[in-house]
Amino acid sequence: MTRTALILGATGGFGGAMAEALWNAGWRVRQFDRKTDDLATAAQGVDIIVNGWNPSYEHQAAQVPILTQKVIAAAKANGARIVIAGSIYGYGAGSAPALTESTPMRATNTLGRSRIEMEEAYRTSGVSFLILRAGDFLGTSSGNRWFDTLIAGKLAKGRIAYPGDLDAPHAWAFLPDVARAGVQLLDRTDLPKQIALPVAGMTLTGRQLATALSDVTGRQIKARRMAWWPFRLASLVWPLGRHLVEMRYLWSMPHWLDPSPLETWLPNFTPTPLHEALAASHPVNTLVTDPAANQDQPRQAHGGLPLPQASPAPAK
Repeated sequence: MTRTALILGATGGFGGAMAEALWNAGWRVRQFDRKTDDLATAAQGVDIIVNGWNPSYEHQAAQVPILTQKVIAAAKANGARIVIAGSIYGYGAGSAPALTESTPMRATNTLGRSRIEMEEAYRTSGVSFLILRAGDFLGTSSGNRWFDTLIAGKLAKGRIAYPGDLDAPHAWAFLPDVARAGVQLLDRTDLPKQIALPVAGMTLTGRQLATALSDVTGRQIKARRMAWWPFRLASLVWPLGRHLVEMRYLWSMPHWLDPSPLETWLPNFTPTPLHEALAASHPVNTLVTDPAANQDQPRQAHGGLPLPQASPAPAK
């Protein structure tokens, strides 16, 4: 029997990647349109609800609790599992470098507390969920703020602006890989009702990122420390700037995600190699001439039926 997924935020990075992966795996996919659709109606009969709604930083504290309760209600009414991208924000500053599911979530900042409260709401509701916890996203289309805009905004000019310590390990996740892992986990009939799993992705310092980008683009890419003073100054009147500054610590705090839980559940899962993932990521893919680098770009419209022929999977 064909399973059905409802995608909330299908035009975003995580929602789009999950829609693509699910459809190519034979799922029936519904996209939710917040302008015209009613969530209770759209969720009728679905097996999973992919919550790709991700309000901008300055709106998360106010909007995330409301959206979370709406998704929980829709999932309960249909016996559906919720699938969501979990961030590492909840761990907070001063966490041990190796982030595991047993690492305490002690964030005190606004965004970290918002994520902690959201996940707690899912747990206490009794609803079924799968949280795919990952580092900063690399995606095949625009919309991943840290990489697209702040770091790689000047990539075509041969440089990246790195927000922190150039030698501090930092966790990254290639969105098509996160989505593939999610789909494979959903195929496991023994998956617990409530589970949060880290998707380790790749761990890179700022210097290693610049070197890998040089290899991929065939041009010399230099890494420079990003100046934070404009953000601090603007944050006096710019709410988004205030929250960007709030998360500055993550770029100088060495950290990586524990790969062992996912390896236990999906022993045959093979992440996309670093250089291939970077070549397919926006805006790097605009500088790479290999057409295969753009093959995983999420589709902008999904009908109710699975794809008659799956598009190529990421190279292994």
